[in-house]
Amino acid sequence: MSTPEAGAAAGATRPDPVYTPDAAFFWEGAARGELLGQRCADCQRLAHPPRPMCPFCHSLKREVVRLSGRGTVCSWTIPRHPAPLGFAEPPIVALIELAEGIRLVSNVVEVAQAEMRNGLSVQVLFAPTRGGRAVPVFRPVKA
Repeated sequence: MSTPEAGAAAGATRPDPVYTPDAAFFWEGAARGELLGQRCADCQRLAHPPRPMCPFCHSLKREVVRLSGRGTVCSWTIPRHPAPLGFAEPPIVALIELAEGIRLVSNVVEVAQAEMRNGLSVQVLFAPTRGGRAVPVFRPVKA
């Protein structure tokens, strides 16, 4: 996993993430270049987005685990109107299924639109935001 470059936020235009008490660990991990997930301490299932209660067994016991950062594109789109705030070009927005089985909505970078497809293998990296934070984005796995 790669980390945001020091001082890169100065030229960043990507909006900052919205912090909630339940997801603070996720965003703090992203700022350090780590992709973190929430696992139920009772049933051991992963859930995303982070929440106060396990959606499967309703336990309030949670654990933070490091995720592999590897996944597959399940679906994707390019929003064009209205123009996405904070992006010079419309981003590729994708539903990524991680190797661990949970799904995230993110952006795919470092790929031409013509090469984008469902089933594309991707890995995480972290993009700086204009407020000096970072968000996970994905790029194609290099052969």
